[in-house]
Amino acid sequence: MIEAAQELAPRVGIAPACRLIGLPRATFYRTTRPVPKAVAPVPEPRKPSPRALCPEEKESVLNELHSDRFMDSAPAEVVATLLDEGTWLCSERTMYRILNAAKEVRERRNQSRHPIFEIPQLHATGPNQVWSWDITKLKGPVKWVYYHLYVMLDIYTRYVVGWMVASRESAELAKLFIAATCDKQGIEPGQLDIHADRGSSMKSKAVANLLADLGIDKSHSRPRVSNDNPYSESQFKTLKYCPDFPGNFGSIQDARAFCGDFFDWYNNRHRHSGIAMLTPAQVHYGNPNEVLQRRHQVAVAAWQAHTERFTKGMPRLHALPTIAWINPPPDSPDAALPELA
Repeated sequence: MIEAAQELAPRVGIAPACRLIGLPRATFYRTTRPVPKAVAPVPEPRKPSPRALCPEEKESVLNELHSDRFMDSAPAEVVATLLDEGTWLCSERTMYRILNAAKEVRERRNQSRHPIFEIPQLHATGPNQVWSWDITKLKGPVKWVYYHLYVMLDIYTRYVVGWMVASRESAELAKLFIAATCDKQGIEPGQLDIHADRGSSMKSKAVANLLADLGIDKSHSRPRVSNDNPYSESQFKTLKYCPDFPGNFGSIQDARAFCGDFFDWYNNRHRHSGIAMLTPAQVHYGNPNEVLQRRHQVAVAAWQAHTERFTKGMPRLHALPTIAWINPPPDSPDAALPELA
């Protein structure tokens, strides 16, 4: 209709053409003559108030506030004292403006100042490069009785390299646990980083001295930031959401028996979504690329036999993440975040 009205308008006029076609003139004008967007005017710079103090007067006020007798006084006291002496410099509010412009207005009482903790950043490209460890409580037979589960986890392979159930949490037990785990895995000086949260055992001098003697670098989470230790937190969730996990353990022997069966399943039979559905033992000790290649060959053979059943085309070859991070940098394309399993 717009095109017909445009052809007819030069001969009979816009109004008759719109009446003949049944087109509102407003629609014709709106279509053929689009209204340009209004450009907001640039505001003029604000003119200084005629009541404002000149720079020399502001400097005089600031010098007076910096004087020995007024350096610890509030502007209200300064104004009152000067009025008693027959002097008027400016109002109390103006004094605050001058002090604020000089960045001299702040809370003068002692305040709690929290230090800024550096974000821990660790990465592993293979087994026994970065371990993460933590301690969780297991409920005992009665209220207020707990057993403490120490777990050391390799962040790249998700393999539990060591665990221990004890009746208490202590720095000495943590020291023995770490030393035994490192000995079992044959850790050499300079090979390993160990990450933990800021618990008393993790931050203890005994553990710090042991790691220094073994040539192991240590790292700690920021206070109250559980995301800085995601692998251990994820592993504990897998443990406590296990269908066989009991609400309470009758004794420490029961807790140790359950954990022995659980970690055997977790390391050797549990297929983890974060490592291409392989078991942690396959990645930690075996040749995971061969396993993935065999899986791919089976899937390709099935695709060749029944192409119509694979709507997305030929199956792709799954691969392990090239790198496992604790707090990857924002620009890292290969960052592999931990996944629950």
